[in-house]
Amino acid sequence: MAPADPHAERALFAQALADLAPFPGRAALTWRIALLCALVCAVSMLYQIPEAAISCYLVIFLMKPDAVQNIGTALGLIVLVTLVVAFVVLLINLTVESPLLRLLAIALVSFFFLFVGAASQLGEIGGVIALVIAFVLTLINMAPIGEAVSYGLRYAWYLAAMPMAMMVAFNLVLGISPVRLLRATLRERLTATAEAIAAGAPETLTERLRGDNGALEKQAGFVKVLGLVGKASASQIARDVRASYRLMLAASGLPADLPAERREKIVSEIRRAVAALDAGEQPPPPPPADAQANTAECEVLAALAIIAGAPEGEVTPAPKPPFFAPDIFSNPDYQRFALKTTAAAVVCYLIYAGLNWQGIHTAMITCYVAALGTTGETVHKLGLRITGCLIGAAMGLGAILFVMPEIETIGGLMALVFAGTLVGAWVSTGNERIAYGGVQIALAFLLTVVQGFGPTLDLATARDRIIGILLGNVVVYLIFTRLWPVSVESAVRAHLHAALAGLKRLAALAPERRPHAIPDAALLENEVGKATEALELIPFEPPAIRPGAQTQAALREAADEIGTLARDLYLGREAGGVDARIGRLEATLAR
Repeated sequence: MAPADPHAERALFAQALADLAPFPGRAALTWRIALLCALVCAVSMLYQIPEAAISCYLVIFLMKPDAVQNIGTALGLIVLVTLVVAFVVLLINLTVESPLLRLLAIALVSFFFLFVGAASQLGEIGGVIALVIAFVLTLINMAPIGEAVSYGLRYAWYLAAMPMAMMVAFNLVLGISPVRLLRATLRERLTATAEAIAAGAPETLTERLRGDNGALEKQAGFVKVLGLVGKASASQIARDVRASYRLMLAASGLPADLPAERREKIVSEIRRAVAALDAGEQPPPPPPADAQANTAECEVLAALAIIAGAPEGEVTPAPKPPFFAPDIFSNPDYQRFALKTTAAAVVCYLIYAGLNWQGIHTAMITCYVAALGTTGETVHKLGLRITGCLIGAAMGLGAILFVMPEIETIGGLMALVFAGTLVGAWVSTGNERIAYGGVQIALAFLLTVVQGFGPTLDLATARDRIIGILLGNVVVYLIFTRLWPVSVESAVRAHLHAALAGLKRLAALAPERRPHAIPDAALLENEVGKATEALELIPFEPPAIRPGAQTQAALREAADEIGTLARDLYLGREAGGVDARIGRLEATLAR
């Protein structure tokens, strides 16, 4: 066996430390998630609603920094779960006396909602619906005879609707306003741009440019629709979102040999804007560009002028994606994903039902929350889930052994839940490399310490739930790596095709219209970012489906070239022949 690469290990450790480092807003969201989970657990204990850990999982999974988004998500899920429960009434009446029909109903409904979620903008919500329905149907086995329908439906609705109702109330009182978040984002972008220009390191802006600017524009739209500020202020906030992105894009294209005095002049203007924002004032307008200014400099000053209140001009919007994928029926990957996830869930259900071991029912839940479209994504998530599970379980067992004997009230249990969830929430609010590991730390901890309706010293239940999680991971791994494995390469190519389509739209615009196509430029960069993130998952794939080193290099070069060409088009630097460069990119992606 080849020895481990110490450089790779140090790089991995350094990356983990960087991912766990604080950033603006992380602590604020972390304590809010932990506090809400503690409150949800208290309500579950007081009103004897089972599966409090699952209720908390919904909070950890769905809670975002934006209070308005959280309220909308929670209300939407309450309505959705109510409709789902109403639909399940029919299923229960049809299957209550037949375990075979109930198993068939679980499989068919699970497949349908997983398929719709995979092939539409519904996304992971489809998996949540499938999980709720399947879990309700399995609760029938636990219900007293004659009360199966009311028992299963009542508690399934409670465990989903109660935490969402509390999330609405919590965000109304302690939520973070989207106005505050958007203004903080504007300041962060200005500061990051000034630092990048001063250091002569425009590459430091790449991660921000590849972020989801479309989500920020939606936030700004909610601010306007809900009237959270005056009409003029709401319009300026929307302009600030686009102008701050325009500023970063232009700054990333500044020449490397830009004279120091001109570089310092730009940095000074950006810092003047930051100082004005810190003072609660409108940023001052920058001076007009002089005759020596290049296109990138002119664009930086134009973006600062818009932030200072200058008119933006007509914005060229990006196309909105359809709700259903265009290849919903022609691409077999959607059906195969739904079939594999359903098969894993049913296998786990048969195992614990056949063994009459209800304590490991977390195996079935694991299948719905761990499955993803490609094998690399799924294995990566399984790795995070197992690591998080072991950390959370160790925390939970330690709490049962050393803390729980001192707890006699629900208030003490709330404090314990807050402390344990705080650790998981800190990790879950990080980037995609580690976020799901944090969700699993919190979930495993809660599954261990939250048993029944009060403090408990029962280690058997904690053991069973952890075994269930590990069993679900094993089943998902075996099915997803051996039955129709899907390489990350397909996802990378899909994202790059979407980015290339945006590049063509940008190239088709007249040069004077391109600075007003920020939504499309941001969408393009976001697709490149998703492709780059997917490429990082290739090492998690089985060697049999992993693309070769040459293919990986070609895809990375294509991603970089799309980003470079987009910047060149935006800044009017297209001497290299746009059509020829796009043609080469198309040829690379068609291989």
